Amino acid sequence: MEERKRAEQQLHNILRSEELLENKELYEYYYSNKKYYSIDSINREYVYQLLKNRVRGRKVLDYCCGDGRYSFLCAQWGGACVGIDISDVSIANCKKKCLKEKSGLKPEFYVMDAEKTQFEDNSFDIIVCMGVLHHLDLKNSYRELWRIIKPEGEIICTEPLGHNPIIQRYRRATPHLRTKYEAEHILRIEDIRRAEHYFETVKTNFFHLATLAAVPFRRTVVFERILRFLEAIDAVLLKIPLIRTQAWMVVFKLSRPKKFVKNGS
Repeated sequence: MEERKRAEQQLHNILRSEELLENKELYEYYYSNKKYYSIDSINREYVYQLLKNRVRGRKVLDYCCGDGRYSFLCAQWGGACVGIDISDVSIANCKKKCLKEKSGLKPEFYVMDAEKTQFEDNSFDIIVCMGVLHHLDLKNSYRELWRIIKPEGEIICTEPLGHNPIIQRYRRATPHLRTKYEAEHILRIEDIRRAEHYFETVKTNFFHLATLAAVPFRRTVVFERILRFLEAIDAVLLKIPLIRTQAWMVVFKLSRPKKFVKNGS
């Protein structure tokens, strides 16, 4: 295994370990950025609706599934879901959760290298990539996603963006939260455009710029009101091309893999 992949596996084994969850001080050390996810409901709901309207009766891959959140949701919404991850601890946790699951379809989980999966060509209708591409070699992962998606399939990705200098400064100040490789490969717009080499259609939606100002209020009674107000501001700001690149997150959809378009199918 390459060193960068070993580092990712080791970090995520720590992040998913029972020892970490039982040690409050250690948990707060590794999850000190969790406070920022107090504002991410709008992009999560956007992705939830995309998936909920698409996955029923279809084969779904949760690509680098982590704790399996999207695997279980897609199964609950009627999809036949498979989750893969390089972290054996994450997959073991997902399998334990699967044993306790009493309703809906049960996902399958496998330890697997996302850049070189063991799936056949054209295996999946939907692939979910939630904050994973910046952990990977982008060319390898785009090519692999292109290979295993069906001709009519769609890939839904959520990624942090690397343009905002204030957000980048925070990332440099918290090196313990991510591997060196991950920190150096936060996606930029040109990285998303690289997907156009493999996919005919690449559609982007940007989230969170003004809403970051709501984080300090997350434990107050006025938090929801402030957040809704700042989301309304973002709805305007993030339509402006020169400003939207400063957003914290982007959701992008990849479809119409070019190998099939070129074959006329």
